[in-house]
Amino acid sequence: MKTTKLLFVLAFLSISTVFAQESNIEKDLKMYEQVWNDIVNKGQIELINDKNFDPNIVQINNTGNLNGIAEFKSYYQNFLTGFSNIKFTVEDAFGQGNKIVKHWRFEGKHTGDFFGIPATGNRVNVDGVTLVLMKNGRIAQEQDFMDNGVLMQQLGLVSNPENVSIIDGLYKAFAKGDIPTVLAGMDAKIVWNEAESNSLADGNPYIGPDAVLNGVFARLGAENEYFKLTDIQLHGMDNNQVLATLRYDAKVKKTGKTYNAQVAHLWTLKDGKVIAFQQFLDTKKVADAVNE
Repeated sequence: MKTTKLLFVLAFLSISTVFAQESNIEKDLKMYEQVWNDIVNKGQIELINDKNFDPNIVQINNTGNLNGIAEFKSYYQNFLTGFSNIKFTVEDAFGQGNKIVKHWRFEGKHTGDFFGIPATGNRVNVDGVTLVLMKNGRIAQEQDFMDNGVLMQQLGLVSNPENVSIIDGLYKAFAKGDIPTVLAGMDAKIVWNEAESNSLADGNPYIGPDAVLNGVFARLGAENEYFKLTDIQLHGMDNNQVLATLRYDAKVKKTGKTYNAQVAHLWTLKDGKVIAFQQFLDTKKVADAVNE
């Protein structure tokens, strides 16, 4: 009989412990989400204090851990001073014992100094995961996991690896006469410049796809029996730019003359669209063919 009572007591204590742990993690989760919402979305950096964070808080970082509230606060201040129109969302958060896993999303416009990076005016939208260790109801340790390469691309500091293939697709579409696809690859406010001394430079700068269509493409079609791009080589560059070296092979309708001219195109992209174009051309060859 005594044995039965003892087993009952142990079972009761075990269940009580489980419920206590569940209650604690629920409190920790609620506190954690509220604190970070207020810090980031409301800009209340002062909430990084010893009420919400353990005095020995550690932020595990592959460039060197941050230790203590002062370093932790200084680190996250960069996000508040570096970005405006911030929207921080906890997509999901769950925990067990004293551990929390958070899936988050950060959106904002880069309008201030961000870890020494001057404002670019670019918008960012990145997500990541944070592993959290709680201690006595306070945040004791965090470790963030995110794709820094994506953040650098969105800031315009690292070129999108897809830029070269995007420009390659535009050249292939042009070769097939698929002008709508070429125009679709342009930003609505694209700034297009033909080489100085080129006859088409009279409309520089062409702003928007329609201006490029009417001022450049339509005139090339009307003035030439054929106009081909050959020997195209693409070179990915920093700052989301692509340099193309190629040749123009064309025959002028008015004179019947042909020319094969060396040319280079400098493309600038943003978010997968062309925002600027600059042509460099051997304009003498073109002029000799155009003039009777």
